[in-house]
Amino acid sequence: MIRLWILALQMSELFVSSVVHLVYGFYIFSTAVASDLSQALNDYLKSTVNIEMMDDEPRRGSPSVDGLPPIVLIHGIFGFGKGRLGGLSYFAGAEKKDERVLVPDLGSLTSIYDSWGGQVDYGEEHSKAYGHSQFGRIYEQGHYPEWDEDHPIHFVGHSAGAQVVRVLQQMLADKAFKGYENASENWVLSITSLSGAFNGTTRTYLDGMQPEDGRCMKPICLLQLCRLGVIVYDWFDIPWLKAYYNFGFDHFNMSWNKMGVWGLVDCLLGNTGPFASGDWILPDLTIQGSMRLNSHLNTFPNTFYFSYATKRTRKIMGVTVPSGILGIHPLLFIRVLQMSQWRHPPDVSPPYKGYRDEDWQDNDGALNTISMTHPRLPIEHPSRFVVTDSDCQPMQPGIWYYKIVEADHILFIVNRERAGVQFDLIYDSIFERCRKHVFRKTPQTLPNQPSSPSSSLALLTSNKLPLEE
Repeated sequence: MIRLWILALQMSELFVSSVVHLVYGFYIFSTAVASDLSQALNDYLKSTVNIEMMDDEPRRGSPSVDGLPPIVLIHGIFGFGKGRLGGLSYFAGAEKKDERVLVPDLGSLTSIYDSWGGQVDYGEEHSKAYGHSQFGRIYEQGHYPEWDEDHPIHFVGHSAGAQVVRVLQQMLADKAFKGYENASENWVLSITSLSGAFNGTTRTYLDGMQPEDGRCMKPICLLQLCRLGVIVYDWFDIPWLKAYYNFGFDHFNMSWNKMGVWGLVDCLLGNTGPFASGDWILPDLTIQGSMRLNSHLNTFPNTFYFSYATKRTRKIMGVTVPSGILGIHPLLFIRVLQMSQWRHPPDVSPPYKGYRDEDWQDNDGALNTISMTHPRLPIEHPSRFVVTDSDCQPMQPGIWYYKIVEADHILFIVNRERAGVQFDLIYDSIFERCRKHVFRKTPQTLPNQPSSPSSSLALLTSNKLPLEE
C-alpha cells in the first residue's frame, strides 16, 4: 500500500512538472511569435520608407569601437542565440549594453563537447564512438575573423554555457581545431560565469538521470518525455520550425528523409541517436559527468575568471528551505524545494570521496550553489570569495573570483522586467569588468576615448573559428 502511495505521488509530481515545463515552453514560443508578428506588421506599415536598422550591429566604422575585444554571450541548456526564436533575446537584451557583443547560437541540448566547431568537425574517433556524422553545419563567415592570441575575446556563459566556454578554451590549448595550429588558451582573455554548471547538479537525478552512473535515464521520468519530444521534432524536420529553433542534433541525421519510419521507431525505443549513445547535455551535467569533463579542463594562468553563484534557499532551524515563494519562478519552485531536501540514495556509492548531502542543498532551482562558484571536482581550482566587486581589484589571472547572488536560475535571462534593477547591476558589472579591469598588455580604449595603435585590432580575415552566425 505504501509503495502504491509513493508511486502515485511520483506520477503526480511528473505530471505537474511536465505541465509546468510545457506551459513555460509554449509561453516562450508564443512570445517570440507575437513579437515577430508585431514587428512584421510594423515593417509593413513603414514599407514605403526603406529604413536600415543599425542598433543591433556593432558600429564597425568607429575606430574606437573596433579596438574593443568582443564580449561573447553563451547561452545554456534549452537556450538560443541571435537569430533564433525571432527577435527574442536569451539574455533579455543585455547584449545592447555594450558596443561589441556577440550572441552565437549553439546546440541547446547537444553535449558540451559537440557545442563547438568550424565547419563543425566533431572528430573521427568521437563521431564513431557516439554514432553520428563527423562533420556538422558549415559556417561561411565568422563573427570575429581576426580572433587570435593578439586579439583575444571575453566570454560570458550562463548555466551550461560556462562549461561550454571552458571546453572551448581547453580545445584551443590542445590545438584541437584542424588548420589552427597557432591556437592557444590565450585566445580567451576572460571567462565570466553566470550560474555556471561547473560541478554538475543534483537536479539531473530528480529529472531522471540514474545516480548510479550519471549516464542512463530512469524508465519513466521528465527527461524521457523530453527525449520523445525532441526525437519527433527532429524527425519531422520542418524547415521553418527548425530555423526558428533547433536542438542541435542535425549531425545525428534523425530527419524523416534520412532515417525513415523504422529509424524513428529505433530512436524512440532508445536503440540509436544521441540519447542512446549518451552524447547529449544531461550526462555532462550530472556530478559524475562533470567530474569526467573537469578532469581534462584546466584553469589557465593568463586568463581572468569571475563567477556569479546564485541561490534561492535559506536555513531555518538547521533545515534548508526555499527562501520565499514570490521570488522564485513557478518553473523552478518545486525543484528548489526538492533539491534542498535531496538525499543521495544510501544503496548507491557516492559520486566522490567526501560527498555530503548538506553541501549540495543550497540551490537556485536548476543548479546547486556549491557547483557554481568554481571548478572544484575532482580537483579544486584556485578561487577567492568576494562580497563586492572592489574586493577583486586589481584582478589576478588564473584565479576564480566568485560572488553569491540571491536569485533563481533564470532571473537574469529572457525576462528583463522580472529581475528589475538587479539585471542592470549584474550586467553593468560584467561589462565594466571586461572593459576596465581585464587586460593583458595595455588598457583597452573605450568608446568616445582616443584610440592608440597598440590597442587596435587588425582585420585578419583568415581566421574563422567557432564564432559563426
